Amino acid sequence: MPDTIDEIDARLLEALGDDPRATAVALAERLGLSRNTVQARLARLEQRGVLRSFERRIDPARLGYPLRAFVNAQVDQRRLAEIVVAVDADDLYRIAGHILASPGVERTNISLVMRELVPYRLTPLLERVHSAQPEA
Repeated sequence: MPDTIDEIDARLLEALGDDPRATAVALAERLGLSRNTVQARLARLEQRGVLRSFERRIDPARLGYPLRAFVNAQVDQRRLAEIVVAVDADDLYRIAGHILASPGVERTNISLVMRELVPYRLTPLLERVHSAQPEA
């Protein structure tokens, strides 16, 4: 399968998971590989779409938007207009009313995010790939 990764790729991805901002030199030292090997593998992983673009994430709570909610709205896709942001529960209620009043919106469903219990993570998946490789 062309989309499979080998043990070295898995170890490299695990190291990136631990430190996403690590340089190729730091990754090479950590994994006992040459810098050229690390750079070539990172480039190949990017080309294959295994690595997505690097971005710094912004915490909306630090910008004055501490409430997280998912609003599912069944809409007429030809009439989808704007994206809205709520500051708190009262504001979310106001915005939900605004969404429902929008032309083409047939129904909404709101789920509040009370607390992040399990952060987004891939390490267990990478460890499974890493441990499934036969020892050389």
